[in-house]
Amino acid sequence: MVRALLLLLLLAGCAGRRDYPSLLPRTIETRNDAEPVRPAAIAQPDSALDAKIAEARAALERSAKSFTPYAERATGLVARAKEAPAGSEAWLDAQAALADLDILRAESSARTSDLELLTIERAAAVAPPYPALDAAYAEAKAQLEAQEARITALTQQLPTK
Repeated sequence: MVRALLLLLLLAGCAGRRDYPSLLPRTIETRNDAEPVRPAAIAQPDSALDAKIAEARAALERSAKSFTPYAERATGLVARAKEAPAGSEAWLDAQAALADLDILRAESSARTSDLELLTIERAAAVAPPYPALDAAYAEAKAQLEAQEARITALTQQLPTK
């Protein structure tokens, strides 16, 4: 009986109470924290930048045209130097040919760096991407990597002793 009376008093206390929190979502729980969608900025034509890109592309093209015959010559000299000991006449000729290739690679590296600097400057100015610049930089980087790979492959074929 005491238990029933105690239970009845507890239930009666809860029935009159109306300050309990609602189970509905609160305002903070329904807000959207996603970044607002902003339209992509479109780069405006820039004749000065286009001229710099064209100049770099022309220099890269000259470097690529020069690199091919020098690489073929170096390949032949390295093939002859494989059979000769390090320090021999054939080995020295191959090293000189590889040095010539490295000079041409340095030209490609300089033009790639120029294009990369232009890209960095645009990003620092919070300018929209410039498709012609991005494409030229990607091409320059690919050319540079191909030249470096060719030089490395030829260098590794030379005897060290």
